[in-house]
Amino acid sequence: MTKSGFDASALADMFSQATTKQGEALRKAVSEATLKALQGRELTLDNIRKALKQVTDATSAGVAKNLLPSVDVEALLGKAVAGMDAAVLQTVQAHRKALQAFVDQGIGLQDTQMKSALANVEQMEDMFFKTIGSSAKSADAALQGPWKQVLDAMKMKGTETGLHAASSLEELTAQAEKMLREGRSTSMRNAQALMKGYAALVSGVLIGMTDALQPQAASAPQAAPSKARKKG
Repeated sequence: MTKSGFDASALADMFSQATTKQGEALRKAVSEATLKALQGRELTLDNIRKALKQVTDATSAGVAKNLLPSVDVEALLGKAVAGMDAAVLQTVQAHRKALQAFVDQGIGLQDTQMKSALANVEQMEDMFFKTIGSSAKSADAALQGPWKQVLDAMKMKGTETGLHAASSLEELTAQAEKMLREGRSTSMRNAQALMKGYAALVSGVLIGMTDALQPQAASAPQAAPSKARKKG
């Protein structure tokens, strides 16, 4: 596995000078930063949680230093959350691809490791909100209100991560049950052998997905000229 390429200082600096007009570029930059934070890690819930915390902390540090006039703090934080959602969505897609391969080989829902993997996918959205919310509580006091507003609004709307996780679980469960009915399930011993190293396999799938998307990736937004807010 390669070492993480995440640069917390660079992300914080970007937000410290960002303007609301850079919204979509900010979202893409945060998504890329989150994926970089996941580099070199197996895609377990704990490791995804650690990556989200790193990105949330860097975002908070940068926005707290943003002195540009008329900056919309909630808008900046909203783009950060959307960017993290886009990255975690890719991890769900990677889990989906790996689990699909196992289902195709006849691994059933009764397999312990398969149950654990499906449970992790199911918990992804809940972990997403809890991690960002917990990290936001340690941010600058002035940011805690805006963070709460952004997260509450996202919970009402729902995340792309949660939507894809739910549909993936439904489809995989249906396919596994069909394989079982048709007598195409594999033995417990074979299932355990196939599932060994599952998290590492999913990480490899994610690396392949992000490499494929690399030519389309947007570069980080250009920083706006630093300008101190005038005191009244």
